[in-house]
Amino acid sequence: MSRRALAWGLGFAGVLAAGIAAAQQAMPRAELGAGMFRIEAEVAHTFQNRQIGLMNRRTMPQHQGMVFVFPEDARHCMWMKNTYLPLSVAFLDAHGKVINIEDMQPQTEDNHCAAAPARFALEMNLGWFRERGIKPGDALRGVERLPAAR
Repeated sequence: MSRRALAWGLGFAGVLAAGIAAAQQAMPRAELGAGMFRIEAEVAHTFQNRQIGLMNRRTMPQHQGMVFVFPEDARHCMWMKNTYLPLSVAFLDAHGKVINIEDMQPQTEDNHCAAAPARFALEMNLGWFRERGIKPGDALRGVERLPAAR
């Protein structure tokens, strides 16, 4: 590989990383509730934010996560490409009721899908829901205050 090609590749990677970081910083935050637990969630409500999600993150505080707001109820699926954190995802209906919860391993391309049409998906550190006794049928508070999907 020539030095010029290497420099171009490194420059492109830097611009891409900067774009991902800027998109992640630009996400609004919302407070959600699950039982007696408070969740501070980044809100991925735009197409770009939903595509990037928690990619390239190395850590996430215990009671923080990311909520994905979808434009329609559907059997949405998540994957872990370029995601370094082991996560659990709760798929929620339009009223915040948990449909199902899936555990996801880092840097895999396995699909983890909603068991029924979902409007939201909440990603938390692996085991967060199980450790707090949150299960399908439980309702999360605060989804009515989330911005509309774009």
